[in-house]
Amino acid sequence: MFYDITVVQASKMLGNLKVMLEKAEEFAETKKVAPEVLLSSRLAPDQFPLIRQVQICCDTAKLGAARLAGKADSAPKHEDTETTVDELYARIAAVQEYLATYTPADFAETASKEISLPWLDGKKMLGSTFATSFVIPNLYFHVTTAYAILRHNGVDLGKLDYLGSISFIE
Repeated sequence: MFYDITVVQASKMLGNLKVMLEKAEEFAETKKVAPEVLLSSRLAPDQFPLIRQVQICCDTAKLGAARLAGKADSAPKHEDTETTVDELYARIAAVQEYLATYTPADFAETASKEISLPWLDGKKMLGSTFATSFVIPNLYFHVTTAYAILRHNGVDLGKLDYLGSISFIE
């Protein structure tokens, strides 16, 4: 289950985020707006801009999976220096490629694994809590915020852009 809700779902949401960015590029071209205007947009003065929302989505996905699988040192490093949509695409692709290296077996002991985060001053939580109370909500928060920033700026996005493809049984 932890593989599905972290690796599979995070990779899917990053793909959906890429689609949203592609639509933002089309919008910028049609409206004759520099894409950087959208990348620097935010919903509130004290909120991170779109570019940082995308970076955090990527970090949450890669570091969430890495910590849950006990492979935190294997996560790719990103310096948060992206300034263009193409650089964001590259970061999303790198994280998706990294996530693709995981298998369900990597998450066999996740529920009871103790997870500590550098900014929590030595506090720990169980892997199940980390996955369900931090990784997944944080990922969705930042994807949703990226979506909202783009919608607020007039990019034609809908719920299916956010949800992406859904597998139905026949």
